[in-house]
Amino acid sequence: MGVIYLVRHGQADPNAYGISDPTATAPNGPGGLTDSGVMQAKLTGALISSLTSTVTAAVSGDLPRQSQTLAAVLGQIADAPTPQVDPGWNEYELPALVGNATVDEYRDGRNYQQRLDAGIAEWIADTAEHHEAGGETFGAFTDRVSAAAQRAQELAGSGQTVIAVSSAGSITRWLAELWGIPADRWPALSRTMVNASVSKLVVGRSGVSVVSFNEHAHLADRDGGLATYR
Repeated sequence: MGVIYLVRHGQADPNAYGISDPTATAPNGPGGLTDSGVMQAKLTGALISSLTSTVTAAVSGDLPRQSQTLAAVLGQIADAPTPQVDPGWNEYELPALVGNATVDEYRDGRNYQQRLDAGIAEWIADTAEHHEAGGETFGAFTDRVSAAAQRAQELAGSGQTVIAVSSAGSITRWLAELWGIPADRWPALSRTMVNASVSKLVVGRSGVSVVSFNEHAHLADRDGGLATYR
């Protein structure tokens, strides 16, 4: 039996979501992790290290927030494997779905989420495939994530342990398929994901089973801790 730890990336600066905010710092480059995001990823690495003695493979998409999260996670794991890049784990492109959101709209989380929800709903419902996010239809996005998931399963094999770092949309798209959640209900699952949270899957002869979802107790405390959603 193999194990896959799906990790959502840590908190990223607004550039990761297509927002140009001149007042926001980007300590790890545009679209990279914030300082809080780096700490979140390190805490997640420490968690995984406490759960398993060996990690045999590690993969992420090629977005800065994803690759930087994987690097910080692996920094907490003894004898960590060399990280691999699989663009199949990349998130859908947000700007094409939400339009040109202003900094104020982004800071107003409810307003921004409403715009995002409306754009995603239109993207999903377009069976004629006229609407695209960054040149990608919803069907193509689903197929891309499914293919990346299949490659992760192959890495897991028998008795192997894999870390895969991605984004909320991509991670929950796969989980929604495994759980049989209709496509139009998938965004509700995605909205619940905490930055640097961990979901554990086991790979066996009967297929893939989700053991846990969105674990983030290592990021939270009675005062809020480091748990963030965007």
